[in-house]
Amino acid sequence: MNVTQYLERLRGNPETARNITYWHTQPAKEAVYAPFPAWLDARVAAALHKRDISQLYAHQAEALQRVHDAQDVVVVTPTASGKTLCYNLPVLDAICRDDTTRALYLFPTKALAADQVSELYEMITQAGVDVKTYTYDGDTSPAARQAVRQAGHIVVTNPDMLHSGIMPHHTKWVKLFENLKFIVIDEVHTYRGVFGSHMANVLRRLLRLCEFYGSHPRIICCSATIANPLELAQNVCGRSMTLVDNNGAPTGEKHFIFYNPPVVNEMLGIRKSAVLEARKLATDLIINRISTIIFARSRVMVEVLLSYLKELVKTQLGSSDMVRGYRGGYLPTERRAIEKGLRDGSVLGVVSTNALELGIDIGTLDVCVLCGYPGNIASTWQQSGRSGRRKGVSATIMVANSSPLNQFIIQHPTYFFNQPPEYGIINADNLYILLSHIKCAAYELPFVDGEEYGGRPIAEILSFLEQQGVLRHVGGTWHWSTDEFPASEISLRSATAENFIIVDKTTPNHRVIGEMDRFTAPMLLHDEAIYLHEGRQYQVEKLDFEDRRAYVKAVEVNYYTDANLAVNLRVIDAFKSKGDKLKAVLGEVVVTAMTTIFKKMRFDTHENIGYGRVNLPDLQMHTSACWLIIDESLLGGYQPSQVEGALLGIGNLLANIAPVYVMCDAKDISVYPQVKSPYTHQPTLFIYDTIPAGMGLSDRLYEMSGELLRQALRMVEKCPCPSGCPSCVGTDGADKHMVKDVLRRLCAQMEG
Repeated sequence: MNVTQYLERLRGNPETARNITYWHTQPAKEAVYAPFPAWLDARVAAALHKRDISQLYAHQAEALQRVHDAQDVVVVTPTASGKTLCYNLPVLDAICRDDTTRALYLFPTKALAADQVSELYEMITQAGVDVKTYTYDGDTSPAARQAVRQAGHIVVTNPDMLHSGIMPHHTKWVKLFENLKFIVIDEVHTYRGVFGSHMANVLRRLLRLCEFYGSHPRIICCSATIANPLELAQNVCGRSMTLVDNNGAPTGEKHFIFYNPPVVNEMLGIRKSAVLEARKLATDLIINRISTIIFARSRVMVEVLLSYLKELVKTQLGSSDMVRGYRGGYLPTERRAIEKGLRDGSVLGVVSTNALELGIDIGTLDVCVLCGYPGNIASTWQQSGRSGRRKGVSATIMVANSSPLNQFIIQHPTYFFNQPPEYGIINADNLYILLSHIKCAAYELPFVDGEEYGGRPIAEILSFLEQQGVLRHVGGTWHWSTDEFPASEISLRSATAENFIIVDKTTPNHRVIGEMDRFTAPMLLHDEAIYLHEGRQYQVEKLDFEDRRAYVKAVEVNYYTDANLAVNLRVIDAFKSKGDKLKAVLGEVVVTAMTTIFKKMRFDTHENIGYGRVNLPDLQMHTSACWLIIDESLLGGYQPSQVEGALLGIGNLLANIAPVYVMCDAKDISVYPQVKSPYTHQPTLFIYDTIPAGMGLSDRLYEMSGELLRQALRMVEKCPCPSGCPSCVGTDGADKHMVKDVLRRLCAQMEG
């Protein structure tokens, strides 16, 4: 059976057809070609001919010419459109012309770096040139590291290793920094939020070192499709860049199917398990020998689906090895074997976390099954792009679960297909992050009086660090003056250095399995909390607040914990506002939070099966916020208790919708309603960044506050529950009809 026959059967089967809420078809698109540029080195061109490439796609040719003209570029095209050649060709051409040329490749994961190096080796071999390419990461042996530093034309690494393993030791990398002509940053859309803000500062430090050594590298970025790729790339790199997005790659006909499992509990808004529905669809595909990739949201879900499918496929096809799993935690040799099996066809199905979302070469797959919405539009298209990587017919089936975000997307298909992907937002000048990297920069090279960092004066920060005893000001120069190694204390994945270490007591040596920032720890690491890590469940035995350690033990339970946070919010300053009776304001707030109680919630049904108390000190956080002030005249006819219920319901809707728009994790923002705010003296809804000093999310939400309310109204109107459920107005007893009425009044006020 081929893909077209399968799709016809899927559409014609009443059992599956009734769950299909939307069917979108993208027509096939022919390639747009351009010749090799005349200046391309003949050996590099010959390597392309050996790979049966006789001409370039239009976007590849444009990117090459822009780089050749000494421009910094960001290439934005879909998955499998040949972005790799956009940087490999100009780099190899330059090295062929000048053997002293050096290039630095940055990839967000080690697996992606390994895959790209493999392709680069192959191309270098076909070109017959002596270009030494090395991976430099935590797995690189000490013996190999010296060779990389001295002889590597192309050094392939990740931001974490550049931050802590290369730049602090730049005196050992003189040949690289003096001759650095290219910095390649792949998958730049992954550098958003806290990680992206750190990355921007890592690049500020890198370019500062380049300037010291007299090099002026060009920057080549590649990105998946997001709403603001040029803006994000420029914010991360700190440079003006040129956008190349005229995709010339061909695409086959692609079907995108929204599949919503049937409701099994109408009152709670709970639907049939997405895992079971995905299993059913994937089994049918694989036993009909249609190559399939199944994306699951967690590692434990990957293993559950994998065990189901292996058993079923073994019965039907005689070999369970035709289905493999792919996730973090697998050995590199296992991953390479799985990738090879997918390319040569010996593996018919793979169940993966988002580890395969990035551009690792896994050949051609026919169908992609998404077990749950991946969390944002950009990731959805990335995962979908893993099928149909050549000209044939392909399909993506997205199976929704019962969560509010999944139901919002599955019930708003026009939003998904018409809305540009989310915005990538960073705040490189977040004070906590900025301070950390100025320490690292001072360790690497002393600052001189009047020197700027990231285009801003930093004399005040340097003076503060001198008062802290880490810098010494002598003769117009600021020197690092302690024995500390600042880079070792800074994780690129969190905003502050005051992280809590998570220690697994069930292992013989009390292994550290993770860390968490101090503002999140009381919510997720309080005593008796269930902490989920790599798909495994751990119960917190003790949270040592003073030593910032959480001691956990592995358990298997049928519930998760959800802590209640007693929040008090105080406005410090309002920067700008808009509107009259419904006013949106952007400003700075102080949030005081105390975790007081936690609930035990059963998996799948989300019912409360118990609770416990939490005794921890409160925490204060300065951050940015957007708030909506509702004039009481818009709420005529409602009592204060009813207004409170309406605000809680609207807050739940906004908390689920906002992350879709600003491309952030749901925990990166929080909603705080006040029936009568002490600051505004009116009913007010605060939406604030949960990251100290803010990450710029509130700024974006302020700009689109009207659209958020309109989408909240659409979401509650389309929810099939009779009077309110966790998928719309939440579990706090808000009346769905009243929430709907208040939202209509607010939307009418905006339109009026």
